[in-house]
Amino acid sequence: MRALMRAIEIHKPGGPEVLRAAERPRPEPKPREILVKVAAAGVNRPDVLQRQGLYPVPPDASDLPGLEIAGEVLACGAEVTMWKPGDRVCALTHGGGYAEFCVTPEVQALPVPKGLSMAEAASLPETFFTVWSNVFDRGRLAPGESLLVQGGTSGIGVTAIQMARAMGNRVFATAGSDEKCAACLKLGAEAAFNYKTQDFVAGVREATGGKGVDVILDMAAGDFVPRELKALADEGRLVFIAFLRGPKTELDVNELMRRRLTLTGSTLRPRPVAFKGAIAASLRERVWPLIEAGRIKPVLYQTFKLEQAAEAHRLMESSAHIGKLVLTL
Repeated sequence: MRALMRAIEIHKPGGPEVLRAAERPRPEPKPREILVKVAAAGVNRPDVLQRQGLYPVPPDASDLPGLEIAGEVLACGAEVTMWKPGDRVCALTHGGGYAEFCVTPEVQALPVPKGLSMAEAASLPETFFTVWSNVFDRGRLAPGESLLVQGGTSGIGVTAIQMARAMGNRVFATAGSDEKCAACLKLGAEAAFNYKTQDFVAGVREATGGKGVDVILDMAAGDFVPRELKALADEGRLVFIAFLRGPKTELDVNELMRRRLTLTGSTLRPRPVAFKGAIAASLRERVWPLIEAGRIKPVLYQTFKLEQAAEAHRLMESSAHIGKLVLTL
């Protein structure tokens, strides 16, 4: 009989109260997977959507929530070459992070950056993989170009602002309160606009001398899209990673054609292991040195014990936080 572990499972689709402590069999690593003794697990929007029944779990994934972890390698699959037991790692997972133990492909793990706690390290993978893939790969943000981050104080937002700024780009952001806008400025945004009280299109246009920004990272969609097209520079790229304001919008195709704009987007979880491994390799080469040099810092808003996962979800749904929420074990 396999050893049991503590975990948080989704009892049924619903509110935070459906997250319940349970005992599950400890997973076993496949040939190219590592088994991690979890010290901390990040909380992300997809976890909330999964709990609500709005984010179907891939057939090959754990039904337990949790897409990022940090901890110590406990065991390695037979073909693992990158890690050994005792290594301190943080990793993007295919689910199952809300538990004492979690398996993940070896290529989706990264070393815990020097000087970071396990809780800080657990706040990195999901947002860093997402931002690198969408801003720098899909969005092709080049040196000297400018970026507008919608929702600058979300987990994705605080990562995108710091990463682009550290890479030498001009960065602008939107947020839902003056307090959150001030936080964006502290993180490195050149200007931040309260989308509830300010016209971010006018603000961006003024800040760029009428040109507009080269790339927009958007998790809002909906009625923001027509305004975002006007905020883009000619040849600009609009990259969708979520649609908190709705999946449908009006699109002025004439403007798209006339100004040679690009609209794109992606979801990370269904992508192959090799794709995620390539992102991990880019992060290790280009971004991890910036973290260890202190030029990019984790923004941890609050930590919760594993059994307090429901409280973490309530806070995430309130959008009152600035930065990341993390469960600790």
